[in-house]
Amino acid sequence: MTEHHDDPFEAAYAAGVPHAEEAPDAELRVGLAPAEAVALKGCVLTPEEALDPGYVVIDGSVITAVQGRAPDGVPVTDTGGVITPGLIDLHGHPEFNVFAAWEPPQLFVNRYAWRGSDLYHRLVRDPQNVLLEALPPWTQLRYAEVRALVGGVTAIQGAGQQATRYQAEALVRNVDKVIFGRQVGRAMIDLPSGSRGMDSMTSILKGIAGGTVKAFYVHLAEGASSNERSVAELGQLSDLGGLTPATVLIHGTALSEDQLGDVRDAGAKLVWSPQSNLRLYAETTKAAHALALGIPVGLGADWLPSGSTSLLAEMKVARRCLTDQSGSDPGARRLVDMVTRDAARIAGLEDELGTLAAGRPADLAVFERRHDDPWESVAAADPSSVQLVMIGGDVAYGQAALVAAMFDEQALAHFEPQLAWGKPMLLDTGYQGHPSGESPPPLSALRADLIKAFPQVGPIFA
Repeated sequence: MTEHHDDPFEAAYAAGVPHAEEAPDAELRVGLAPAEAVALKGCVLTPEEALDPGYVVIDGSVITAVQGRAPDGVPVTDTGGVITPGLIDLHGHPEFNVFAAWEPPQLFVNRYAWRGSDLYHRLVRDPQNVLLEALPPWTQLRYAEVRALVGGVTAIQGAGQQATRYQAEALVRNVDKVIFGRQVGRAMIDLPSGSRGMDSMTSILKGIAGGTVKAFYVHLAEGASSNERSVAELGQLSDLGGLTPATVLIHGTALSEDQLGDVRDAGAKLVWSPQSNLRLYAETTKAAHALALGIPVGLGADWLPSGSTSLLAEMKVARRCLTDQSGSDPGARRLVDMVTRDAARIAGLEDELGTLAAGRPADLAVFERRHDDPWESVAAADPSSVQLVMIGGDVAYGQAALVAAMFDEQALAHFEPQLAWGKPMLLDTGYQGHPSGESPPPLSALRADLIKAFPQVGPIFA
């Protein structure tokens, strides 16, 4: 029987957090990659410049070249778009992204207040329990991963331990679970209280000291800047020895400028989810000040009950907030870095993710070119702009004509057709995520199962 909890975050403690050494030795992900090397042509965004035209040469799971001239002896697929590293969503609770957005009826002083409200339980917590009772726990995660994927996201943070306990790699990568055969990220929802949670904290700090934990994600100071409980949490974390260069503070809405200085001095990082903050507390993190201090800042769409529908949508909210806070537009390139290169550094995965370069895993996204400035094409994009997504060289999602250019008819039969915002797309739902070797059901079956259990499940292509 599925174990239920009144508070959605209680499950994080009940399930426990695996030690890095408990991770499986190998990834289980099996997808569809072109049989031979292929070159994608488009405007390629690199850390130094935009190659226009540029070519990303992919052989198997790896990028073998990023260059400004057509490669010799390799078939070229002209995307006509902007080619970026796969986007990284550094904060979310994806199992809850099966629901439509929740309209908070009031403002709250902190996250403990809304988590304890009766309305929240009726609209979010109780439906979640219905789904947990009716379906395997990974069903919601799979559906949410498709939602992330069609928005250009190739890696996420925050999937529940219950849903990922028996899998290595799922449809998108999980930066705080097993990734590239190891676990470099650990997460904690609430700070330890008394003895509760101290075992996890001790294990995490041991991993940081030993160099196996590169990123420690912790929800902190999520509430109004006038809320004493939220303000005090940074000091509590510091007293526990948890404010370290590996620490990644999620939210930090209540942190003062002086406290952000302490965060900078400790070498810690920040993940920002402004849409959810504004809807729940009518204020958000002093992100412009954090950036001015040199604190690495990533973005997360949080979850659909109060957050954005996609990471691309969250980028637009972040841009407005940064402009309001600083008095100037941060620029599209800054926003794109926050969800690619900067996010990979925050996650401790800068050697694999966040940059297109030879020798790296072929995790990338292609967006329609809608602006002369290619970075603006990405910053202004929505999921309907996504043309292609690759994860480790596997074509996970793409415009039908582009995908057809890279596969024969037999391979194309493995993709699931989707009509997405008026465009014919193909989705790979044949990935393997379970040690038994069972293939998860296609999106159509996931959707049918979810709607049967809870008809108000939110759509993906909307």
